[in-house]
Amino acid sequence: MSDHLSQPMQTPAPMRVSVVGATGFQGGAIARLLAERHHRVRTLTRRPEGDRPPLPGVALASGDLADAEAVRQLFDGATHAAVTMPLVYEPQRVRRYARNIAAAAVDSGVRRLVYNANTRVPSVSTDVAAFETRRITEEVLRDSGVPLVVLRPPVYLDNLFSPWNGPALVNDGVLAFPLPAHTPTAWLSHRDLAEAVLAALTADGVEGRTFDIGGERTLTGEQLAQAFARGLGRPVRYQALDPVAFEQGLAAVLGPAAAAGVAGIYHYMASGTDETLMAGDDGVSARALSLRQAPVDEWVSRQPWQVWANDPEEHNAQSRA
Repeated sequence: MSDHLSQPMQTPAPMRVSVVGATGFQGGAIARLLAERHHRVRTLTRRPEGDRPPLPGVALASGDLADAEAVRQLFDGATHAAVTMPLVYEPQRVRRYARNIAAAAVDSGVRRLVYNANTRVPSVSTDVAAFETRRITEEVLRDSGVPLVVLRPPVYLDNLFSPWNGPALVNDGVLAFPLPAHTPTAWLSHRDLAEAVLAALTADGVEGRTFDIGGERTLTGEQLAQAFARGLGRPVRYQALDPVAFEQGLAAVLGPAAAAGVAGIYHYMASGTDETLMAGDDGVSARALSLRQAPVDEWVSRQPWQVWANDPEEHNAQSRA
């Protein structure tokens, strides 16, 4: 055997990834997956130590995206970056954040930055802050010249595993969400988002591209309920929530400004202006990024829904399952 053939296979060096937004749900999923795959991850947070989510293997530094020097230090020595912007919908503030990120990424010489836009973005301008502030960030990053891949996800399955949805699903078989029942949606999990970000950081031939990532299938409300019924092993029906009521409930948790920003997406979808905005992309992103998204019923079956059960016996039975 030749010396060349007897050499051990080279393992790619771990990336040093600056993750913006790692203390949020989406950014947290991204940071955890990168750390699980043995990449070096660090992030910036304004949260005090006692209010930070568990992020094993992730280095956290205190700081704010409005502080250019703090952002520069976050990116210092990074080879790659993954960015998810906070729930801020003021254009000037978002532009400042984006400029600080772009400048730091360029100065540090990152090989690739993946921007998770947090939502799909319509092809034309709108009056919806949730879309337009994400468009601002994308434009700032692209204009900076940093090597960029943009991911635009639809709606997250993880939103349904929550105190607002879990009890009704488990105890009453009602899946309530502020999308019209007929709206085709490629529901995606946070874990599959993280897999897409990791793939976009490393895949060949994707630099400069924008992907409308999504789940395995595009589903209407009724089809989503059927997938949940298979995963839960019980009947489930879909109920379209009024976006106004949804926003009012969300305001009690996020505050009125952030709630209005998030709910703007659902007001827009309820208007019927672009009914296919949240639909799948016919497998374009899955092929380009070599992704295999989990079916919805498979995701449902993996969640510990028993925590929402009213019946103590059912709670215990499901806990033992």
